[in-house]
Amino acid sequence: MPLTCQQLLSQHPTEWQAATVHPFLAQCQQGTIQPPQFNIWLVQDYHFVIEFTRLAANLIQTAPVHHIDTLLSGIVALKDELSWFQAKAAERQLTLDQPLQPTCQTYRQFMTGLAQQPYAVKAIGFWAIELAYNQGWQIHSPMPEPYTEFADRWGNTAFTSYVQLLAQQADSSLQTVDEMVQAEAKAVFLKVASLEKDFWQMAYEGT
Repeated sequence: MPLTCQQLLSQHPTEWQAATVHPFLAQCQQGTIQPPQFNIWLVQDYHFVIEFTRLAANLIQTAPVHHIDTLLSGIVALKDELSWFQAKAAERQLTLDQPLQPTCQTYRQFMTGLAQQPYAVKAIGFWAIELAYNQGWQIHSPMPEPYTEFADRWGNTAFTSYVQLLAQQADSSLQTVDEMVQAEAKAVFLKVASLEKDFWQMAYEGT
């Protein structure tokens, strides 16, 4: 029986909760997160999104034609997102030209490797990354200022609908692959969950 996104979520609730529920997000919702902690997340996430944009472009290169429109809409959103990160950094008087934290570097290296995987595996990884942000910020919404727009950006219903389309495309891509590819897709899903947890923790530790 082909693997599906819903099966991955149902079979690994503990790992997925750790990816989407974290004190960093909870304290953003409470308005108690410290500015240095949030600033670390903002700068490092900007560098994460740069590599994620490269993964999105790679996904389009190998996607079925009927998947391209959805993926292109994501590329357009990422263009806006990078500009938005630059504006938020300027507001906080932060320079984005900072060294990568080891956790961010590890996540970027994972995405570089993911780009070499079969399309079905990439599609699962891409969906999982987007879902983690959608659910993480949505679960902890609403947030007070100055974090309201961050929660709204990734927790809004339009983004949820986009992530649902990514899930449909990932499910479709898994229909015709063998068990080895399905096993790799599962491993990638679990790795994304682990990396998301580590990324929140990196910022929360404030180092």
